[in-house]
Amino acid sequence: MELAFIIEKFGLILVIFLVSLTIAAYSTLAERKIAGFLQDRVGPNRAGPGGMFQPLADGLKMFFKEEIIPTDSSKALFILGPSLALFTSFLGSAVIPWGQDVEIFGRQVSLQITDINVGILYIFGVVSLGVYGIMIGGWASNNKFSLMGAVRAASQSISYEIPMGLSIIALLMLTNTLSMKEIAEQQHGFNWNVFYQPVGFLIFLICSFAETNRTPFDLPECETELVGGYHTEYSGFKMGAFMFAEYLNMFLASAVMSTLYFGGYNYPGMDFVNELLGPLFGPLIGMGVLILKIFAFIFLFMWVRWTVPRFRYDQLMNLGWKILIPLAIANIVITGIVITLIDKL
Repeated sequence: MELAFIIEKFGLILVIFLVSLTIAAYSTLAERKIAGFLQDRVGPNRAGPGGMFQPLADGLKMFFKEEIIPTDSSKALFILGPSLALFTSFLGSAVIPWGQDVEIFGRQVSLQITDINVGILYIFGVVSLGVYGIMIGGWASNNKFSLMGAVRAASQSISYEIPMGLSIIALLMLTNTLSMKEIAEQQHGFNWNVFYQPVGFLIFLICSFAETNRTPFDLPECETELVGGYHTEYSGFKMGAFMFAEYLNMFLASAVMSTLYFGGYNYPGMDFVNELLGPLFGPLIGMGVLILKIFAFIFLFMWVRWTVPRFRYDQLMNLGWKILIPLAIANIVITGIVITLIDKL
């Protein structure tokens, strides 16, 4: 393996890691600013100009705050829970194509850490692992509210992974590939999959809210019923790890939806811009476009949180099993019929 290739990949991993950390950290500030705007108040404005240093202040507070481990808890698992949740939230970005290949010093450098031919299955696997951190943390706390939150998280994850997977099947019938890069390349220009799979996108979007435990599906940490849910007994850095994992998962979900349904780094007039700016700066514009799409989805996550009330648990289950799964199956059948008719014509 070439040394240059190793340096390229290591550099890309470092950049994506730092960008993910920065976006997740400042998503906490954006959340509070958006909440303030929607509730006709200012929001954080003391730490730095416009509150820009508030995420740093919150991070330092979490890092230096005293951590309390309950006496009757399973200490090893109590520590493992938030560590696993945070670790798995970083893994999904490895298969996201962040842009077209760029030319640096005569070398073609891919803006994707790895292009595996089952990229979508990889993301589903990583998302499935993330809930184990919540389950382990809730069970190890030896607290009935934490355990109930963990059970809710597990059942919610199982219930909504099924319609999410079914919604992807209809998309795969159109694209004939599981590679994230190939799916992005097929949406060149303005040929986005959302125009062909609007129902599938809607199902995937709703399931993304449930998988990231965001309102109106934040039943695992429902304060009005479970105090704090699975992280009731957590404090300090471990509590911060759970919160950070939630924002990282929101960032990953936004990147996946942008890539699968909204063209990823593709945008109208991309070829003209690439010719105008060259093989280095042209693809970087596409990367910036993808980041803007991700920001739009993150704003949607936050807008819904401060607008829509939380579901009851029976409503959560009914929506997943009685509405989304039949709708996703119907979408698969209709997609198959349309594809068959088009092929015959």
